[in-house]
Amino acid sequence: MKFFVDTADVDAIRELNELGMVDGVTTNPSLILKSGRDILEVTKEICGIVAGPVSAEVVATEAAAMIEEGRKLAQIAPNIAVKVPLTWDGLKACKVLTGEGHMVNVTLCFSAAQALLAAKAGASFISPFVGRLDDINLDGMDLIADIRTIYDNYGFGTEILAASIRSVNHMTEAAKIGADVATAPPDVLKKMAAHPLTEKGLAAFLADWEKTGQKIL
Repeated sequence: MKFFVDTADVDAIRELNELGMVDGVTTNPSLILKSGRDILEVTKEICGIVAGPVSAEVVATEAAAMIEEGRKLAQIAPNIAVKVPLTWDGLKACKVLTGEGHMVNVTLCFSAAQALLAAKAGASFISPFVGRLDDINLDGMDLIADIRTIYDNYGFGTEILAASIRSVNHMTEAAKIGADVATAPPDVLKKMAAHPLTEKGLAAFLADWEKTGQKIL
C-alpha cells in the first residue's frame, strides 16, 4: 500500500520523504488555510519535494470553472493530481481533465455507487472518507471493501485512496482490505511505529546494558 501524507506542512513532508515514507501528498482548502500560505506557492514547493502525485483541489462548483482551475493547477508541476468533488459537475470535469492527460483525484466519496461513477469517468484516484463515515456510526472500512470488490470485478484502473484516516487501526485495516493508497496526517504515520511492548522491551535491554558497564563507542 502506498502512503500519501495529508498535509501542507512542507517540513513534515520533507522529514517523512527522507525516510521513504511518502509516495504522494494530498492537500485541500482546509490544509492550505492551516499552512497560512498561497496555494500555488506551497503546492509548487511540495511538488519539488516528492516525486509522487500531489493532489491540489479546485474550489469551483460548476464543471466549466472546475476544468479551468484544474488546468491551472496542473501547470504547477507534472506530478499534480487535480482534486475534484464527487458531484455530477465534478465527474464532468474529471472526464475532461483525464482526457487531456491529467491525473484526477475524485474526493468526498461516501458510497460505492459514487465510486463506480468516478471509475467510469476515468478517475486516477477515488478518495472514500473513512473517518467521516465512522463519525455518523457507519463503518468506513465497509466502503473500502465494497469499492475494492467492484473495481476488481471489472478491472477498473482507478486507485482506491483511503482518506480521512485518523488512526493506526485505520491504516492497518485499509491495507488488509487492499486499498491501493492511504493518506494520513503525519502524526498518524509516526504513531504506526509505536507499541508499548517495544518501549518496554527497549527499556529492559538498556537497563541490562547499563549493568555491563560497556560502551560501543
